[in-house]
Formats: sequence, structure tokens, C-alpha cells
Amino acid sequence: MTNDSSSTAHRAIALLDLTELGDHATVDDVTALCTRAIGPHGKVAAVGVWPRHVAHAARQLAATGVRIATVVNFPSGNDDIDAVVELARAAQLDGADELDLVLPYRAFLAGDHARGAAMISAVRQAVAAGSGKTLKVILETGELVDLVVIRAAAELAIRHGADFIKTSTGKTPVSATLGATQVMLQAIHDLDPAVGLKPSGGIRTLADAAAHLAQADTIMGPAWASPATFRFGASGLLTALEAAIDGDTTVTGKAAY
Repeated sequence: MTNDSSSTAHRAIALLDLTELGDHATVDDVTALCTRAIGPHGKVAAVGVWPRHVAHAARQLAATGVRIATVVNFPSGNDDIDAVVELARAAQLDGADELDLVLPYRAFLAGDHARGAAMISAVRQAVAAGSGKTLKVILETGELVDLVVIRAAAELAIRHGADFIKTSTGKTPVSATLGATQVMLQAIHDLDPAVGLKPSGGIRTLADAAAHLAQADTIMGPAWASPATFRFGASGLLTALEAAIDGDTTVTGKAAY
């Protein structure tokens, strides 16, 4: 293993949102997730759990600096706006630091951009700017497919208050791709470099992580990517990164998102 591989793996661990969003995830699963979040090679940026598990995760990781993320309007993107806002508020009271909101992407594809704008704006209001809370908007790029449409969705999310734009729920056949993230990074570059990017789903190896980081470094500059501006959403990537630091760069993390 090269020093570059080890450095990239350490860098990626610090940018990782380690997730437990399996359909049948239990409290015990979340406890195990929180234990893994602070490992021998450093701690991850955040853990991502269902709203029902936020309070437990917050207790497990109190005073560690690991942030608690949860999901709303997830994964379908079809929930009622008022119900999504209520869930976002409740999750914050339970200890959520970050909300990952699914864009109503089916409506967006059908030409109804107003619904997405209203959803993001309403949740943005519930996640007050300056509160230390973070709003990430999931575009579901694998379903949007067309790069022009992905660019339009990215612009809509940024203009209506997203702190991050995120590729995917991890629940569709196609998740993060370098084509999608290139378009999203270019939108961030053009509109607001303070907005972050979160490639999510399907990122399972050191090589996958390195490719996304290299792309961000090229488009945004080598000093841009930090936990405030770049995250990986993954359940299995940590295994591959830890193995790379320990000398094996061939490990592929198990997909369990």
C-alpha cells in the first residue's frame, strides 16, 4: 500500500456518513453502528439512521463530535409536505444535527418543479439557518438520469436553501455516478461554493472514494472538500477504507444501505 492510499483512506473516513438505513434496522444495529463510528483510524463525520433511531444514536454518540443525520421524505419522495416538516422538527428535538431530504423527484420529472421548491423551502424553514443544523437534499440522480435534468434539480435545491446536494437514497438500481457528481459539483461551483456535495450509494472501495475526491479537487480546488462541504453516504465503505490503511486496498465494502 502506498502512502497516498493511506492518506486518501484517512481523508475519506473523516468525510463519511456511516449509515444504517436497512428496512428492518434495529436498536442493536444502531448501537453497533455507533460503535463503528469511532474506529482505530479515526471517527466518521456522521451516522445516518432512521428518525425512530435518532434519540438512541444521539445518546450513544454524545460528546464525541460525530453528528447525527436522519432522513425525511425517504425513500419515495412522495410524502405530504406538512408531515415531512413535522418529522423534521421532531427529529431535531430527538437530537438530529442533519436532515437528508428526498426531492419529490417523480414530480420533478413530470415537470412539477414547484412541489420540490415548496418542499425544500418548508424544510429549510424548519431547519433554521445558523442553528448548526444541516439540510441535505437528495436528488435521486439515478432516476433523473439526464444530466440536464440533474443540473436543473441541483440548481433548484441550491436556490431554495440546501446546505448539501446529495446524489441518491441508495434504494434505487443506480446510485452515485461520476457523471452525476460532475454536474452537481459544477452547479455548486457556479452558484454557491459553500454548498456541499454528498455522493451516496454504491461507493464501496478505496478506488471509488478516491475517484470522487479527485473529481471534487479538480472542479472545486484541493482545499475545498471538508466535512462541511463533502460527505460520502455509505454503509460498507468504512470496511474498505480501514482495510486499505491496514495494507489491503482490494477490499470491497458490503452493500447494506
